[in-house]
Amino acid sequence: MKTNYYQEFKEDLAEFREITQKFYRKEITVPEYKGFSGGFGSYAQRGGERSMLRLRLAGGEIDLEKVKFIADSIQKYHIDLVHLTTCQTVQLHNLTAKTVCQLVEEAWQCGIITRGGGGDFPRNVMCSPLSGISADECFDVLPYAKEAGEYLLSFIHKVKLPRKLKVCFSNGAENTVHATFRDLGFVAKENGKFDVYCAGGLGIKPKFGVKVVTDLEPQKVLYVIKTMVDVFTEHGNYEKRAASRSRFLQETLGVEGLQKVFAEKLAQNLAEERLDLTVQDIASNDLEAKAAAHKGEERRKDLLENNRIFAQKQEGLYAVAYSPIGGAVALDFFERLYFAAKNMEYPQAVKIRLTPEQGMYIINLTADEAAQILELTKDSAQSVFERSTACIGADICQVGIGKSQSVLEACVTAVRQANLPKDALPAIHISGCPSSCSAHQTARIGLRGGIKQTPDGAKPAFAVYDNGSEKLGSEQMGDELGVITVEDLPRFFVKLGQRVAEEKISYEEYAAKYPEQIKEIAAEFTA
Repeated sequence: MKTNYYQEFKEDLAEFREITQKFYRKEITVPEYKGFSGGFGSYAQRGGERSMLRLRLAGGEIDLEKVKFIADSIQKYHIDLVHLTTCQTVQLHNLTAKTVCQLVEEAWQCGIITRGGGGDFPRNVMCSPLSGISADECFDVLPYAKEAGEYLLSFIHKVKLPRKLKVCFSNGAENTVHATFRDLGFVAKENGKFDVYCAGGLGIKPKFGVKVVTDLEPQKVLYVIKTMVDVFTEHGNYEKRAASRSRFLQETLGVEGLQKVFAEKLAQNLAEERLDLTVQDIASNDLEAKAAAHKGEERRKDLLENNRIFAQKQEGLYAVAYSPIGGAVALDFFERLYFAAKNMEYPQAVKIRLTPEQGMYIINLTADEAAQILELTKDSAQSVFERSTACIGADICQVGIGKSQSVLEACVTAVRQANLPKDALPAIHISGCPSSCSAHQTARIGLRGGIKQTPDGAKPAFAVYDNGSEKLGSEQMGDELGVITVEDLPRFFVKLGQRVAEEKISYEEYAAKYPEQIKEIAAEFTA
C-alpha cells in the first residue's frame, strides 16, 4: 500500500477492543454496537453472541500472501464458516470477541485494512473480475480500482458520510459489478476513457444511475471520486437514515439538477485539487515473465472444452472459475490453494479474483497448472442454477428475514434429484430482505425474503422477481410475480426446469420464447 494505513488507523484499534468488550459484557445494545463496529468491517451476528469480520479486498484481488493469511487465520482461530460476498470480499464468521479483535489487527498488519468494510463509510471498491486478462475488455481498469480504494480510505478520518458509498469499475459491457447503478460507477470504453454514473442503487426505492461524465480521462478518476464525496456530503440526507443513500439525490435534486451540481463541483475540483494519476501497468514482473515464457503456445483445446477454464489474453495462460455453492468456501480451500500455488511457475503471479456472484477465478496459470486447479476445485457448482447467489441470510444477519442459504440448498438438492439439464434454469439471486444484497431486483429470477399468510397461518416465504437485467444498455428491474412459501420454492423450480427441458432449449431461450408461461407456472405457487 502506498499509505501505511495500519499506522494511520492503529490508534483506532484500542477503541474497537474497548467497545467490543463492552458489547459482549452486555453494556451496550446491538444497534449501538452496530453503529460503531461496522466502521471496522465487523458486525455482531444474530443473537449477539458471535461476530463476523469482512476483509476489504480492493478489486476483489487476493495475492498469495493474503491467501496464506486467510488460510492461517482459519486454522489458528478454528473458523467454521467462510463466505464470499457480492461485493468481492471474504467474510469470516462465528468469531468470539477476542478472536475478532485479534483478527482485525492481524489483517491490517497483512495489508488487509477492514476499516470502512461496513457502516457509513466508503466500502470495498469493486472491479470486473477478469480485468487485465480478458481479450474482450476495453482496457484494464484494475489499476484505477486499486488507486480508488487507496484514496477512499483517506476519507475515513476526514469526512462523515450520510451512509455508505459504493464505487466500482467495469472493463466493458459485461457490467457484472453494476457500474451503471452503484453510488459511483466507471464504465470503460473502447476509446480508452470512462463514462461515469452516480446515485444508483438497489433495495428500497431502487434507481439506475445518472450519467454525470462522458469520456473521462482515466488519470482524472480521483477528481470524480472527490466530487462524489462532496456532492453526497453537501446534499445527502443526514436526518432520515432510510433516505440517506445517494440514489435519493435523484429525488431531492432531480436528474438534471444532480448533473448540474456534479459538473460544477467537478470543475471546481479539477481547478483546485492535484489528484492526477500516473498508473503503471498492473502486471507484475512475475506475470510478465510467466507470459513471456509461454508466448506463442497454442491454446489447449482439451482444457477449453471445460466451461470452467478460460484462455487469458496472455498467450499460454489460463483462468479457472470456481463457484462454491452459496459462496460458502470449504474451510481447507485457501490452505490447499496456497500449497498448490507456491510450487507453481512464478507463484507470485497466481492470484484470486473474486466475482460479484460469490465465486472466483484463479488466474495466470499455465495449462498444467489450470488442470491442477480444476481438480482442486472439483466441488464447484456444476450447472447454471448451482451458480446462484444467496446472501448470508437470517440465520446470521441481524436484519435478515429469509434464510437465504438454506433455501438455496433445498432448491439445489431438489433440482439435482430431478436430473434436469444443466442449462434448464438460470442462476437465481436470493436476498433475505429488501436490502437486495444479492441484487435480486436485476436478476433473471430473484427472490426476496418475507412472510406469506396462508390458511395454515403465516409461513416463511420469498417474493419472486422475473426478467431483471444488469446488462449495460438494457438494465431493468424484474417484475414481482408474487410470493411463494419456502416449502414450495423447490417444487416451483423443479416444475419450471422440467417445462424448459421438455422444449429441449436453454432457459434463456425459453424465457425469450415463452415469457408468459413463466408467469403461469409461478401463479400456481403464488395463489
